[in-house]
Amino acid sequence: MADTRKPTFKPQAGIRPGVVSAERSLDDPVGGPSEAARAKDSNVLAFPEPKGRKRRRTVLTALAIIVALVAGIIVAAIYSPVFAVRTVSVDGTKLLQAGSVQKALEPVKGKPLPQINDAEIAALLKPLVQVRSVSTEARPPSELLVHIVERVPVALVKSGDNYSLVDVDGVQLGSTADPASVALPLIDGQGANQNLFKAITAVLATLPADVLAKMANASASSPDAVELKLTDGKIVVWGNADEKELKARVLEALLKAPANPKVPVNVYDVSAPRHPFTK
Repeated sequence: MADTRKPTFKPQAGIRPGVVSAERSLDDPVGGPSEAARAKDSNVLAFPEPKGRKRRRTVLTALAIIVALVAGIIVAAIYSPVFAVRTVSVDGTKLLQAGSVQKALEPVKGKPLPQINDAEIAALLKPLVQVRSVSTEARPPSELLVHIVERVPVALVKSGDNYSLVDVDGVQLGSTADPASVALPLIDGQGANQNLFKAITAVLATLPADVLAKMANASASSPDAVELKLTDGKIVVWGNADEKELKARVLEALLKAPANPKVPVNVYDVSAPRHPFTK
């Protein structure tokens, strides 16, 4: 039997009866990009990163890695027991025994070489008055070499029954009971005031070692009137401290000049070093 029901039309929600609704096609250029536009966008090329920028980033990364490695190596070296001091060697000692220096430096043994500096070594050697200055040299893996610069004795000063060896600053570096055993001039450290003492020692410190060894004593009535006496009794008139290096060279030349038996020399006057004379 045939269906006699009439077809019915249900309008969509929100649409009044009698109004036709239509959906805009995806290809409609008004509502959005067309298929052709999307196809065009999909064909846009992505340019690679510039080579310069990439290379720069690679270099910076490599440098950062190298710096980190070097820092790690340095830190490891500073604290590594591999570089701990096991041997202390000493050079430059004449007044001092190398053994006494090594004994004073005993505290640095077992300490890594990179942690040791000149100031620390100088502090350990400060009780040894003969030491003027020090420098160190690390010899990996475990040796520390200490270079000593000693004070140089320039005169003898009578002290009771003994004679003290003093340097240009008046520091006592040793003593002897026999002044003839030491080739240094004798100066009066008791009667001379500090200014005269410094004037005399400054002159003696300027003299070459072979000339200093020929001096018997030194004196000064004022800082401008320093006088030296040779072991053979001859006198050196020095004067003041001006141009003392030039005076020392002139005196050395005069002492090396051949002696003339017919004209004996008793006085060498270098107080005016550009016009020295003998008499």
